[in-house]
Amino acid sequence: MATYETEIHTGGGGWQPDEPLTVSIANRGDVVPVDGAPATGATVTWSSDQGNGSVTFFDDGSRFEGTAQFPGEGPVGYRGTLAN
Repeated sequence: MATYETEIHTGGGGWQPDEPLTVSIANRGDVVPVDGAPATGATVTWSSDQGNGSVTFFDDGSRFEGTAQFPGEGPVGYRGTLAN
């Protein structure tokens, strides 16, 4: 499990803080280790009535970059850094 401090990038608003994101995938081995972050190059994609997104992890899982779209909003840039 890994928790990230996140930001979204809107067209004219630049990068703005967003809610923390916790990633936990416990199937098919340690995609996201219980005590760590996803490996570099791992990609996580989700879709639900709460929104959708796709992010790729870099620097041993210490950060991610991607896109997200939340209900009633257009797509935005989405990035995060591993919380300590």
